[in-house]
Parts: sequence; C-alpha cells; structure tokens
Amino acid sequence: MFIKILICLVLGYCFGCISTGYIVGKANKIDIRKYGSGNAGTTNALRTLGWKAGLLTFLGDAIKAILPILLIRLVIFPDYEALNLLMLYTGLGAVLGHNFPFWLHFKGGKGIAATGGVMLAYDWRLAVAALVVFLIIVVVTRYVSLGSLVISTLLPIWIIIFYPGNLHMIIVGIIFTLSAFIKHRSNIKRLMSGTENKIGQKVKIDK
Repeated sequence: MFIKILICLVLGYCFGCISTGYIVGKANKIDIRKYGSGNAGTTNALRTLGWKAGLLTFLGDAIKAILPILLIRLVIFPDYEALNLLMLYTGLGAVLGHNFPFWLHFKGGKGIAATGGVMLAYDWRLAVAALVVFLIIVVVTRYVSLGSLVISTLLPIWIIIFYPGNLHMIIVGIIFTLSAFIKHRSNIKRLMSGTENKIGQKVKIDK
C-alpha cells in the first residue's frame, strides 16, 4: 500500500510541477512571480495579464490535476480496492507540485484551481457545487481569496458525507484544506484587517 501511495504522490507531483501561470507569463515576456502576489496561479495571472491569461492558467492548472488521477483510475490501478484513496493521494501530489515546483525553486501557486481539478476528477457534481459557491462569494464580496478558502473546505466535507468512517480519506481531505489555508495565510491577515485586494484590481507591468 505504501508503495502505491508513493507512486500516486510522485505521479501527481510531476504533473503538478507543470506551472501554467509561469508558462503563460513567459509567453507574455514576464516572470509572473515577480508581480502582484508573487504566485504563479490563476488569480495573479488574471490581475497581472488579464482574463485570457487567467482562464488559460485556470484550465491548465485544473487539467494537470485531472490527468494523473485518470491515469491512476483507468490505467495504473483500475482494479485496486482502495482506488478512491489512491486517486485522492494523486490529487494531493498534483496540488503539492503546483504549490512547490522543484524547478521553480518551490515557488508556485496556492493550489485552488488544481484542487478544483481534483474535485472534477472525483465527481463533477462536487466541482459544480464548488464553482457555484465560489462565484457567489466572489460576486458578493469581490474577494477571490475568501471564495478559495471556503471551497477548499468542501472536499473533506464531501468525503465525510460519502465515505463516512473512512478516516484515512478524511485525513487526506483535511490536508488539502490545511494546505490552502497555509498558502493563503497572508490573505487571511489582509481579510481580517480589511486590506485584501479585490477582484478587478490590476497590476501595473513594466516590461
């Protein structure tokens, strides 16, 4: 079991290390990590380079979490009895790769789009619910970080509801949430002080 979990984590991490935001930034002749929040994620791409770059970054970050999970599910361990747990570990690996890509000196994004990809790979209804909740929060408050923090709690809640008693899966789900809160700790401080950036604020770029 340990070897299978390790394989899933490594596979997910390798996919997660494909930093879409960094690649999109380079295509626009900037290192996106040197602007805005300094993260190579969707929100910073949106603020720094506009909605097209933000959309490309979001799609790339979600897909890179979906693909390794599908490989585990359909090709590598399709008949394993604890497949759902292995898929979850694969998704965790993808989020860790996104957040801490080794080739970018472990400076990546915050893992929300990748977590969305994990949700979609598990159950499209969960992904739709997360998207609806996210959009409502962002439209009402204009805080992307707040929406991100709220939907990061949906995965462990979903696991508790549909896999009651599976402590191992619940723990892994909670790790997703903890990772999101840790990566958003500066956002949390700004939200509490009322200084958090709102959606629509642009970042000036000097090329």
